[in-house]
Amino acid sequence: MLVLVAALLLLGIVLGTVAHIPLPLSLAAATVIGCWLLIFAVRERAARRTR
Repeated sequence: MLVLVAALLLLGIVLGTVAHIPLPLSLAAATVIGCWLLIFAVRERAARRTR
């Protein structure tokens, strides 16, 4: 339960920050995070195949 509360608090902080920065900066940050997650997923998948 504590983890859920912490996750919701963090989500609220992040969404509050996104609401106050300009849209292009928000989209750029979203693109960077999306690329990072995609690279991470590809690396994890490749690591599982080699085991």
